Amino acid sequence: MTAKKTFIVAALAALAGLVAATSGSARTSDTNLTGAGSTFVAPLVGQWQQAIGSALGVNVSYNAIGSGGGISAITNRTVDFGASDAPLSPDQFSACKGCAQIPWALAATSVFYNVPGVKNLLHMNGKVLADIYMGRITHWNDPAIQKLNKGVSLPSMQITTVHRSDGSGTTYNFTDYLSSASAEWKSKYGVGTSVAWPNGTGGRGSSGVSAVVSETAGAIGYADVAYALKNHFKYFAIQNRSGKYATPGLRGILAAASSDQKPDGNNALSIVNPPKKFANAYPISTFTYVIVPTKSNKAADLRKFIYWVVTQGQKYGPPLFFVPLPTGVKAFAYREIKKIQAAT
Repeated sequence: MTAKKTFIVAALAALAGLVAATSGSARTSDTNLTGAGSTFVAPLVGQWQQAIGSALGVNVSYNAIGSGGGISAITNRTVDFGASDAPLSPDQFSACKGCAQIPWALAATSVFYNVPGVKNLLHMNGKVLADIYMGRITHWNDPAIQKLNKGVSLPSMQITTVHRSDGSGTTYNFTDYLSSASAEWKSKYGVGTSVAWPNGTGGRGSSGVSAVVSETAGAIGYADVAYALKNHFKYFAIQNRSGKYATPGLRGILAAASSDQKPDGNNALSIVNPPKKFANAYPISTFTYVIVPTKSNKAADLRKFIYWVVTQGQKYGPPLFFVPLPTGVKAFAYREIKKIQAAT
């Protein structure tokens, strides 16, 4: 058995014992856990909420207020766990005063559009997308868009860019991609949960962005692919570094995840715009994280909840275009879950 496999087996066995030792009271007295944060992961959390009560006797409430709000809430200890699609910065880790950041889901940010009469899966690349969001490309029949979509009749309709108005991990993922594809975007606007958007309209949460795009002919926006599907939006096939136009489906997300399964010291991973050898990768993919205190008076239930999520809970992801966590990433999750201990 390889060293990696030995580590994974040992981590799983140790955590299984820890969970089993604390699960005896779950059936006799339900526990309530409160969480807040990412709207990106909210559809999947909704599925977990329905299943986990009967599975563990743990009732979970979740407020989808955006990743920025989730980070603030767990930092201030007004919730039992936070959720963010953007990894914590060193300053945020310090402010959280004893928090663990655990990858618990894997999906993609779709870029969708409302252009009547135009087909789904128009082609797009990072440079053109950055130029659109910088206001340099303002109409759908611009030669740069037309060049990527030869033979497609594009209207002269004006483009309205839509972005998140709140602190958002989806914005972090999106601007991380734009920065990787456009040196100008990186130097002028950079990467963040909030940036100084040069133009466009803001919407609060993924649902807010979706609503603006739905109501605005010519609009373009971004959100988790589950929101695009729910709202019957058309979305782009994005050109990756191999030159292939990839879609935010399970295959494209998994290919992107294959590019980085080694979290850094804070358990953050980056799978944006991976090298061209990952030929099927969708380039705007991301892990998303649960953030928990390492000392909590609900430690036993938090361990059970998160362990269930990264094991049994992963089966609820594919219908919503969340890919089950790779085995190597689960091993890091097991290690971090063990750090959650009772407050003294």
